[in-house]
Amino acid sequence: MLDPSTSSGKRTDLLRVTYAEMAGAQPEGLWFGPGRVNLIGEHTDYNDGFVLPFALEKKAVVAAGRREDDLLVMYSLELQERVEIPLSGLAPGTGGWSGYLAGVVWALQMSGHPVGSATLVLSSDVPLGAGLSSSAAIECAVVAAMCDLYHLDIEPMDRAKIARLAENSYVGAPTGLLDQAASTLCQEDSGFFLDCRSLEGVHVPLPMAEQGFEMLVLDTKTPHSHVDGEYGARRQSCEEAAAILGIPALRDITDLDDALSRLEDDVMRKRVRHVVTENSRTLEAYEVARDGRLADLAPLLDASHASMRDDYEITVDTVDLAVDTARGAGALGARMTGGGFGGCIIALCHTGDGEGIAQQIAEAFAAAGHRTPEWFTATPAPGAGRLA
Repeated sequence: MLDPSTSSGKRTDLLRVTYAEMAGAQPEGLWFGPGRVNLIGEHTDYNDGFVLPFALEKKAVVAAGRREDDLLVMYSLELQERVEIPLSGLAPGTGGWSGYLAGVVWALQMSGHPVGSATLVLSSDVPLGAGLSSSAAIECAVVAAMCDLYHLDIEPMDRAKIARLAENSYVGAPTGLLDQAASTLCQEDSGFFLDCRSLEGVHVPLPMAEQGFEMLVLDTKTPHSHVDGEYGARRQSCEEAAAILGIPALRDITDLDDALSRLEDDVMRKRVRHVVTENSRTLEAYEVARDGRLADLAPLLDASHASMRDDYEITVDTVDLAVDTARGAGALGARMTGGGFGGCIIALCHTGDGEGIAQQIAEAFAAAGHRTPEWFTATPAPGAGRLA
């Protein structure tokens, strides 16, 4: 297997060499899709709400080229596994890592775009199951590759929708558009504030280094999966609540107390309260970032985590321990990021403090008998495109 710490240059060299060994020619190019951190706005996307993610420097990279036959040939450098599927044999429900690549080709076809066969060699350093959108990174890299290979003029947001179609209908994960939109549309040194109903987005500067901050991203090494039942159960509860309240989506609630009084189920009330208050926090975070007051993001991060823990009930012991330890070690604010039930936390820190805070979390994990976490500091990076 490829070591995750392999340098970027070495990784791209291996992609080219492996592609040449498989296809007998050099790839027509290399394309990438970044992972993402959601600064705030969790489980609001499928409720027509607001999100504020930014893309990561960690990315999925695909070496790609067209083929003359009817095969889609896929290879993972990390897994050292090859999968071949005839284009005529693409079918939703195909599992495993290759489903995220094959699903994009299927989604392009279902969307009326003429694409043919391809060889796709994949490598990714986005941690799996960490809430950093490793699947969307792969999907958006493949969308970018196939669009260039087959000269498809598809707008960025439509590319994100195609990637989401692959995840929803081919892989079977009921995610919203947040991950794919972030991986496709984000810009360097900026967050992307997105209205998930209108799909209107605004790039908002996040000059963390200039203001003396850094964002610690720590993987608790507690994997999660969007395909499991818990994510779908949260979504179903939200949809049922909206139906009871007679509104298109929870985003349309204007009087939270009144809405909660009309719901009889205690669990449903908690889910609704999270979504409505998280939307408010995300709107405030956008205003704070727009005004350049990045320190004021900290209490919003803290409140978001409390809401995910108590109302949406999607945190786990390792995540809560990491957040609590980060705050006690000097982080200004911290929260879980991603779909929940494991994965990563983010912590807003003064520049230079992130490493020490992460070390204290690692010590707390060791004392509690948990796996050793991994971490890095994040810099907002650009969205998917051609690498070489």
